[in-house]
Amino acid sequence: MLTLRRLDIEDAKALIAAAKAKAERIGVSMCIAVTDESGNLIAFERMDGAKITGINLAIDKSYTACGIKKGTHILGEANQPGKPAHGIASALGGRMVVVGGGLPVFDAGDVVGGIGVSSGTPAQDLEVAQAGVDAFSNEPSSSSFLRGTT
Repeated sequence: MLTLRRLDIEDAKALIAAAKAKAERIGVSMCIAVTDESGNLIAFERMDGAKITGINLAIDKSYTACGIKKGTHILGEANQPGKPAHGIASALGGRMVVVGGGLPVFDAGDVVGGIGVSSGTPAQDLEVAQAGVDAFSNEPSSSSFLRGTT
C-alpha cells in the first residue's frame, strides 16, 4: 500500500497568492493553476485581463510538470527536432506542454503537486510559477528549475 502526499486547498491558495503577487509586480495578468501530484486540478485563478487561451495552457503546464517531475521548459528543450522527446507535445491528447511556465512542487523530495502559469511570455510564466514554488518550498532545489538543472 502507498501513502501519498499531496497539496491541499490551503497549499494551492498559497501558491496562487504568491504567483499572483509576482504577476502583479511584473505587470502581466496571468492564468494560474495548481494541481495535485497526479495532475488533477485543485485550484485555478484567471486574473482580470489574462488571455482565455491561458486557461487550459496553465492547467496542462501544471499537469505536465507533475508527470515529468521537471519544469515544462526542460521538456521544451528535449522536444526540439533531433532531440529524444521530439513530438511529445502531441502525446496524451495534446496535454503535454513544452513551453515554460509549469513547475512541479516538491516536499521532502516528493512531487506533491504542480503549478502552471500562462498568459505572458514563457520566461514571464516561468518566473511567476517559480514565485509560487518559492513561497511554498524551502527546499534548496526549487530555484534550480530556472537554471534547468533539476
